[in-house]
Amino acid sequence: MLCRWRILNMMFQNSYKGFIMPTPDALSFNWNDLKFFLAVARRGTLRGGADAINVNHTTVTRRLSLLEDHIGGRLFDRSKQGFALTQLGLDLLPYAERAEDEITSLSRRLVGRDAEPAGTVVITLPHALAMTSIMDDMARFSDLYPSIDLNLRFTNDIADLARREADVSMRVAHHVDDDVVGRKLVPCSQAAYCTQDYAAQITDNQGEGLHFIGWNEPAGATSADWITASCYPKARLKHRVSDLIPHVTLAASGLGMSYLACALGDRHADLVRAPFQKPLPYRDLWLLLHRDLRNTARVRLFVDYLAAAIKARRAEFWMPDTQSA
Repeated sequence: MLCRWRILNMMFQNSYKGFIMPTPDALSFNWNDLKFFLAVARRGTLRGGADAINVNHTTVTRRLSLLEDHIGGRLFDRSKQGFALTQLGLDLLPYAERAEDEITSLSRRLVGRDAEPAGTVVITLPHALAMTSIMDDMARFSDLYPSIDLNLRFTNDIADLARREADVSMRVAHHVDDDVVGRKLVPCSQAAYCTQDYAAQITDNQGEGLHFIGWNEPAGATSADWITASCYPKARLKHRVSDLIPHVTLAASGLGMSYLACALGDRHADLVRAPFQKPLPYRDLWLLLHRDLRNTARVRLFVDYLAAAIKARRAEFWMPDTQSA
């Protein structure tokens, strides 16, 4: 492995013949700094890079400065629009990506040989699943396997399992195209939810006089495709709440109707399914991991346990009266 780092150093040095490093130590910069360089190169901003690797943006600033000091040149041009790679940064980028690929590949293989059911399992999952019975599964798993710690990272971004951004990823999607080992656990249904008082006003008139809470629809729009395809095509789009938790909270406060996954809406104490409708198909719930981690004891235990628990409660996610697509 050390030999490979020396080769990469030589490749980098040969790309800049005539470029004099200030000291011999400059050729031995900390390769861990490359992940900070790559994060900013991919996101284009300090804050975006920091969010991508779950660190403070001041840490990213410091590590980039150290890397540039060691190399002896600027890797980015800074502006109000963000960070753009200099020629030096552009030339470093493919070598940094190759080094990252080698390190993550080695990491996956070493972790994949881990036979002890202990340690940490890193799971990424969308915010919506925090409001479902899957959280009860997490607690029961922890009781059964106290030597395994769960690191739950709630995000709507898709984790790159090949780069070890997570050990396991839960997704709600129609399809998964990544090079991963995937299990489609259950299909999911969705329905319109509202308060009990709001439901008492609803008659069988296709939603005339009712309104929905929207998401990110254009300003001024009074309807959307998902409304016209619903059981309430005459209902109007009135409010917009872009984040899930306040969206659900406001629906439960009586602001209007909201389309939610049934596994979430049925569980909320202050919401009921609006009358005169049938649930609609939504997406599928997937459980994913990289193929190199299939034989890691703690990951295998977690994946097998969670898959069995969710499949046993299929009726919570898919309603038998769901309309056909």
